[in-house]
Amino acid sequence: MALAPGTGGFEALAPDAVMDFAERVSGRRASGICRPLTSYINRVYEIGLADGGFLIAKFYRPGRWTRAALQDEHDFLLELAAGEVPVVAPLADAEGKTLHDADGISFALFPRLGGRPCDEPSRAEWLQIGRLIGRIHQIGARKSAENRLVLDPRQSARAHLEYLRSSGAIPREVEGRYLDAAQRLLDRIAPLFDGAATQRLHGDLHRMNLLWRPGEGFHAIDFDDMVTGPAIQDLWMLLPDRLPAARAEFELLLEGYGVFAEYDDAQTRLVEPLRAMRYLHYAAWCARQKADGGRGLLGAEWGTADFWRRELADLQRQAQDIEELAGGAPGFA
Repeated sequence: MALAPGTGGFEALAPDAVMDFAERVSGRRASGICRPLTSYINRVYEIGLADGGFLIAKFYRPGRWTRAALQDEHDFLLELAAGEVPVVAPLADAEGKTLHDADGISFALFPRLGGRPCDEPSRAEWLQIGRLIGRIHQIGARKSAENRLVLDPRQSARAHLEYLRSSGAIPREVEGRYLDAAQRLLDRIAPLFDGAATQRLHGDLHRMNLLWRPGEGFHAIDFDDMVTGPAIQDLWMLLPDRLPAARAEFELLLEGYGVFAEYDDAQTRLVEPLRAMRYLHYAAWCARQKADGGRGLLGAEWGTADFWRRELADLQRQAQDIEELAGGAPGFA
């Protein structure tokens, strides 16, 4: 079955085709219910089944990941699920495959998992989240992911910067200053990553990617941005403020984390450099979204000269913060 006869493929996935692909892979009959779910990048659908159950079908946006990179993500999720780590792993077909092809578009099926996003964690919940991350990292360290981005100023951040340089997304009156400030910042922080241990990570572990289920606790969801990188990446974005203001929460995370994995205190110095890299990641993500039709952009002002001037100011402030830390924190420089 074609995805959407006579129309635009990925951008015009037809419900009948979505259900047909889900039936073919799962071996279960659809009830006729096919609801689109919110996703800024991919196409995701909730599919009702004739037996009363539900499946989630995710069609990956072409050009964002290679099939090998998607397989790395699936393999990691399957390892985590086999280790009884609470994640949402893809479902395998009768041949054991989890990554499938729909007229040239990669897709996968997942179980439907209800729950609520993580709000303000209690002390006990910070410890639980730390244990969850420790379990993810314990398994993540067992092997490498050869086809995922490496979270490093010389690799992932450089790729984001090169995309911004070539995309034409930055207005000419701001472009030179922004690209120069970004390059100087990456050059400054790159040596800080020398010798840092890296492993498979979630990569985008903020509170919206933690799902609370009564009686089960927290589940980690959405491994689309899985990377190889330093362990601190999966810790710092959960904090309610910068260090040292969020020191109490950070210590609770590390206490829970330490039950399953060893944390290298030297990686704490990478928090602000990683925050700088996150600014570039976000800017490049928005530029890609704009190129793909603007899904998920925050307001009509995105991409204007004023928007990029604020992005430039954020980079300059972050560079200043990093210099201040380098001058005052032992082991930072």
